[in-house]
Amino acid sequence: MRDVIGAPAGWLARAIAAKKLSSVEVVRAHLEHIHTVNPRLNAVVFATAESAIKEARAADRRAKNRKAVLGPLHGVPFTVKDIFNTAGLPTTAGLRMLRSRIPDHDATVVARMRRAGAILIGKTNCPPSDSDEDGWTPGRGAARNPYDVNRSPGVTSSGEAAIIAAGGSPLGLGSDSGGSIRLPAAYCGVAALKPTAGLIPVTGAYGLVGGVTDTRGQVGPMARYVSDLRIAMKILAGPDGVDSGVVPVRAWTAPKLEGLRVAWYADDGLARPTSTVSATVKAAARALAAAGCTVTEERPPSLGEAYQVTLAFWGRKHMSYERLYERWDAFRTSVLKFMSRFDLVLSPVAPDIAPLLRIKPVGDHQLSYTVPYSLSGNPCVVVRAGTSAENLPIGVQVVAQNWRDATALKAARAIERALGGWRPASVVG
Repeated sequence: MRDVIGAPAGWLARAIAAKKLSSVEVVRAHLEHIHTVNPRLNAVVFATAESAIKEARAADRRAKNRKAVLGPLHGVPFTVKDIFNTAGLPTTAGLRMLRSRIPDHDATVVARMRRAGAILIGKTNCPPSDSDEDGWTPGRGAARNPYDVNRSPGVTSSGEAAIIAAGGSPLGLGSDSGGSIRLPAAYCGVAALKPTAGLIPVTGAYGLVGGVTDTRGQVGPMARYVSDLRIAMKILAGPDGVDSGVVPVRAWTAPKLEGLRVAWYADDGLARPTSTVSATVKAAARALAAAGCTVTEERPPSLGEAYQVTLAFWGRKHMSYERLYERWDAFRTSVLKFMSRFDLVLSPVAPDIAPLLRIKPVGDHQLSYTVPYSLSGNPCVVVRAGTSAENLPIGVQVVAQNWRDATALKAARAIERALGGWRPASVVG
């Protein structure tokens, strides 16, 4: 029998439904693994051991009922970044002043995961108010990279990426307004989806207010395998009657890869990639070509403009609101025009491997590869495609046309199959 630690979430759900595994043993195994690895990683800040085991027992009883309809993640454990409301469990967003805040209802995405049968086993470390670039929290300290505990696991969804990579959770939820899902996924070697703006509700995610006021902030799944992202996307997508920025679009039908037009670039003109990062992107481009895509080396225009607009939005560069939104709209239009010629864009996620802790990624353009597609709202999938000389993961970013999230996932799956995808972390494995 396949070891449950490191197994895909979809495989676990099928095994539990077929009664080849029990939810209790799957949940218990992950809780015990968290107990083993978390002292070194500082990734999980709240665990739900007693209630999770109770829910797992109920899931096993339900699985024995032949008439019961089981959800696509029945009995499977999951974790969430500590910005999501969780009924009966603290939601602090890394803020000391919120230590006693215990919501009475779940965030929409948490509720949808539960309805799909998944069992919450923990909440993960994030910086105060979802803001600091290297995942450091004054009251909790930094989450650490499972491949090298002296290095950062990325920006604000850092704890989530770290515990998934380390085997403590098969699937989780993060948030991204400039790269906070994508950079941790790349640094920790896992797969992740930043969805099209307006696909998944952000209701109940502390600090995110939805598509009308800030289309950059999105909620998305993180996992070790691209196939699990697809399962989660179908569970999470669609209006909830609260987040007015979400539209009723079915974004999970993908065309064949044969004939799809792919633009790729290894250098955005702002942050020169290392030779290993560049080689990894080229290898991913070759993998898509082998899958039948038409691959062209070309990058979207005005990527530097996107970075300047983002710095102004963050208050790090002076710009009037009128000018900021005028330039933002112009950039978004330029991406839309570029994507009319291509089905996919392939690029680095960051110019280098995970930096040492407390080295600010924003200062050296570590986010310059991700922020353009936050401004444009395009769906982005990150998948591991290479390994550095230091044995650290290197991810690539697959960007699709808006509402073509499934196309990005399909291309990322082809890269994963060709180049290996997630690998167990040597530090904690």
